Amino acid sequence: MSTGVHALSPTPIAVEERVLEDLRARLRATIWPEDAGNEDGRYGVPRAMLQELARYWAEEYDWRAAERAMNAYEHYLVDVSGTRVHFMRKPGVGPSPTPLILSHGWPWTFWHWSKVVDRLADPAAFGGDPADAFEVIVPSLPGFGYSTPTRPDMNFWKIADVWHELMTTTLGHTRYAAAGCDVGALVTGQLGHKYADELYGIHIGSALKLDLFTGDRAWDFSGGRAIPPELPDDQRRRLVEIEGKYAVHLAAHLLAPSTLGYGLADSPVGMLAWVLERWMKWSDNGGDIYTVFTRDDLLTHATIYWTGNAIASSIRTYANNNRYPWTPSHDRTPVIEAPTGITFVDYENPPGVTSSTARIESFLASDRAAWYNHVNIAAHPTGGHFIPWEIPEQWTTDLVRTFKSPPAG
Repeated sequence: MSTGVHALSPTPIAVEERVLEDLRARLRATIWPEDAGNEDGRYGVPRAMLQELARYWAEEYDWRAAERAMNAYEHYLVDVSGTRVHFMRKPGVGPSPTPLILSHGWPWTFWHWSKVVDRLADPAAFGGDPADAFEVIVPSLPGFGYSTPTRPDMNFWKIADVWHELMTTTLGHTRYAAAGCDVGALVTGQLGHKYADELYGIHIGSALKLDLFTGDRAWDFSGGRAIPPELPDDQRRRLVEIEGKYAVHLAAHLLAPSTLGYGLADSPVGMLAWVLERWMKWSDNGGDIYTVFTRDDLLTHATIYWTGNAIASSIRTYANNNRYPWTPSHDRTPVIEAPTGITFVDYENPPGVTSSTARIESFLASDRAAWYNHVNIAAHPTGGHFIPWEIPEQWTTDLVRTFKSPPAG
């Protein structure tokens, strides 16, 4: 293991009390709109649910308890060629831990990885093989969490450059592994594309093309195409369902991130409503978000966004993915040469795919498969968009399988 981290000074998370007092005051002063007829959530997050969660945030939620849980791990703030990076670290417990960097998505925080960090760093404590241990590095993406403020042009492929410098120059690793979900999967895929020779491999929670955000309709999954009239009814319903989950999200984030950001950065209830709707719609919760996230869980993630003043800069990342489009670093195939493991979940199956086995077959038959040097593909019937949070044991097992025999380096 590199000794680079030992030259750094730990920086525990410690939000000033005045920031928390201001947060509580804003919550108590919220002006609530009328929301009649929205008990079913058809118009967005129901007021009754949001109002109770906001009351709990102001009056009962214990941020200091969350801080203590986070500070059980090492935290650092570093400058990587002018980019402020916060990262959490857990040393590996094993004969030769593999350095591993984990990239979260939106509206994730670094703490969404908290359920897998110990499993990855100390597998023997969970009945695993100490030889599979990782030194786990969990940064906040630039513009997210406590990696703020950041450059106004930051996007996923620029974050990959920051990550590579963090791992190789700041921390001194000659080779490392990477994993990620959501936007973090694009960051990780870019690492596997541009820096394959310096990676053991990557593991991702989806397998999208790196040019996902290019083009003049990147905010529209359909690209403006009408639903084919011959599409079977069940597939039509599934397609409409999927597009309904992401349409306003992508359009707002790509087309008007600053306009949205002004309101969300000023109102904690407005910010909570915006991120809560994604947590509700994107997790496999059977209609009850509290089966996946407790109230404290939701508010810990929300408080990280609020106390880092990260909501506007995190949203702008989407627009920058389009404004500064990805271009390949080489013309070889596969585009992503690093050995790649992939975890799918049935909750995100595309139209016409109804099982885990079919999901893998669908991917292998798609034009996305050729982008990756895939060596390990798994799919699970449970779990939603927040895979390492929702099914941490399965995610860890999948990832360990991907890196079971990393090449010598």
